[in-house]
Amino acid sequence: MPAPLLLQPVFHEKIWGGSQLRSRFNYPIFSDHTGECWGISGHPHGLSTIKNGRYQGQSLAAAWHAHPELFGHRDTQQPFPLLTKILDAQQDLSVQVHPDDSYARVHEHELGKTECWYVIHAEPDAQLYYGHHAQTRSQLAAWIHTGNWQALFRRIPIKTGDFFYVPAGTVHALGAGTMVLETQQSSDTTYRLYDFDRVDTHTHHKRRLHLKRAIDTIQVPHRDPILTVTTTSDHHFMQTNFVQAPAFTVVKWDLNGTHTFHQAATDFTLVSVLNGMGTLTIAEQPYPLRAEDHLILPSTVTDWQIHGDHLSCSATLPGPDI
Repeated sequence: MPAPLLLQPVFHEKIWGGSQLRSRFNYPIFSDHTGECWGISGHPHGLSTIKNGRYQGQSLAAAWHAHPELFGHRDTQQPFPLLTKILDAQQDLSVQVHPDDSYARVHEHELGKTECWYVIHAEPDAQLYYGHHAQTRSQLAAWIHTGNWQALFRRIPIKTGDFFYVPAGTVHALGAGTMVLETQQSSDTTYRLYDFDRVDTHTHHKRRLHLKRAIDTIQVPHRDPILTVTTTSDHHFMQTNFVQAPAFTVVKWDLNGTHTFHQAATDFTLVSVLNGMGTLTIAEQPYPLRAEDHLILPSTVTDWQIHGDHLSCSATLPGPDI
């Protein structure tokens, strides 16, 4: 019988993390500096485990490699391509950049990292760092080496419900008081430019910076991606289409009733529940949904229904490059 893959997330402490993953999502975290929930992950730095059905107890990576029929018979000899996180930024993250696939393949032996953020919550006056003001690579390098951060960094005010696409090569950082759902390529490569001179409480040293590789990979000059956000709706359901990119397509489902979904047998869909409660039904089998759940609808599931009570979900499909 076709069934979803319900996933157990993995949590990571961060110098900038807080406790909102516990208070907002009821996750069983025991640290007040938990920065990341890796909800859907085949990456070795935080493997999700399947909680139900015939694959119960397997890691997502193991299922990906052993059962290509679940993933549209894609090239499952490569790593699982996508990673979904919830980030709780109680302090500013380091200002950073990620490499593209070609640079990461040579220097890091993994995928590059294009990502995007849906802002689950932003405190009043919250902001993020997004892009830079340098016009040439020599100007970029000069401002970085002299620490002219005020001239270099571009700051943008944000609010709950905003969406940002962050292609590889984009200077960026979440600001304090921000919680986001992050959808990204499955990579853990980050090049830090600036970390506010913070000292890690575990090592008692400042965290490592990666200036040369950051300068190599930053897009100069910065260009904002052009997004066309659209919505479709009926009486009980609204879908917001945020981005259709080479690595992924990200949409948001809002339900206050019942909606029927269809999926091509070559696709699979990653789902993270952001708010509310509901029920997923596949072949007359119900699965409860609540704001903390992460799951994959494999390609063996071609039809399903969701009934929601003020239910909001992020849904991600793999892009054409996968």
